[in-house]
Amino acid sequence: MQTLRLNPVAKRNSAARLLLLAAPLLFSVAVLSVSGCKSNVAPAADVWAVVNGKEIKRDEVEKYYRTRISPEGQEPSQEEALSLQLNVIDELINNEILLERAKKLNLEASDGEVEDKFTGIKSPYTEDEFQRQLKDRGVTVADLKDTLRRELSIQKLINREVVSKVTISDQDINDFYNANKAQFNVAEPQYRIAQIVVTPRKEPQIRNRKNDDATNEAETQRKVKMLVDRLNSGADFAQLAMDYSEDMNSAATGGDLGYVPESALNQSDPALKKLVLGLKAGQVSQPIVLKDSVRILKLVTREAPGLRGLSDPQVQQTIRDTLRNRKEQLLRAAYLAVARDESRVTNYLAQQVLESNGKLPTATKGSLPSRPVVPQN
Repeated sequence: MQTLRLNPVAKRNSAARLLLLAAPLLFSVAVLSVSGCKSNVAPAADVWAVVNGKEIKRDEVEKYYRTRISPEGQEPSQEEALSLQLNVIDELINNEILLERAKKLNLEASDGEVEDKFTGIKSPYTEDEFQRQLKDRGVTVADLKDTLRRELSIQKLINREVVSKVTISDQDINDFYNANKAQFNVAEPQYRIAQIVVTPRKEPQIRNRKNDDATNEAETQRKVKMLVDRLNSGADFAQLAMDYSEDMNSAATGGDLGYVPESALNQSDPALKKLVLGLKAGQVSQPIVLKDSVRILKLVTREAPGLRGLSDPQVQQTIRDTLRNRKEQLLRAAYLAVARDESRVTNYLAQQVLESNGKLPTATKGSLPSRPVVPQN
């Protein structure tokens, strides 16, 4: 076989052709290198995270942060404030990822849905009360509607992608009951109680929907009489509790205290125990004056001791709700994990905190918001 040999001139021409052929490739590599450098450019100082190209800015984080701290509570340390802000950023990142998915699936809440939800939130208040609520929280009507649109859109997404896929069979319920019979063995009589509480002093935090607070004995008497009159006129106990009860732990649930065992009643005020034991299921009590408050009670239901069988509709519903919540939380967590894995997320505040070894990053010094100023009435 004859070997092909190139003379010096041919070698030079061949090398030149190779360089020409390689030129586009070299140019592409150069462009990619420049592009890579540009993507690493530090963001503006007020950008604290980026999700799929969308910036989450400091003022947005601070706005939500202010709703998480108590106006009357102790001022958080800078480290505590940063930790809470990191939690807020993480929530905003998750919300942005889910909102993008909702939009892609045409599940974004409509203007009508937002207005309906807004009206429902506003309806328990007068206009002045509602504006005061917004001012106390440092938000505007536009802020609230934006939040409602996001929440409704994400809920529509979760309902379609998660909730609709949760199924609980009769066998699931039967298996849970057989494995957890001890939970359904009532050892002593139990009383499911709801309450409306009125106190003759100013409460540091009021969580009822009307922001209503009696501050002295005269106001307490007027308020209790108003509540009794409304109850006698057929008003819903739970709605009145949400609107007016001054117990911050139960007002949001319509005054519901859940099931109270008789042994717990034995440790309460004797007059309170006597009142509860004298009520029939569904009955509302007359106001009872205790040492620190006036209370109106409702006995929702009474349970005798003994094993509650699987044939009990309430037992079945309790098990079904428990299993549904478990599966829904599991699928929701898995769905969010996959969605985050498929997203491009950069948390600049977290990077700064880590790089500063837990110290307050320079970029955030002086920018941490103080607690909101609550106007005095």
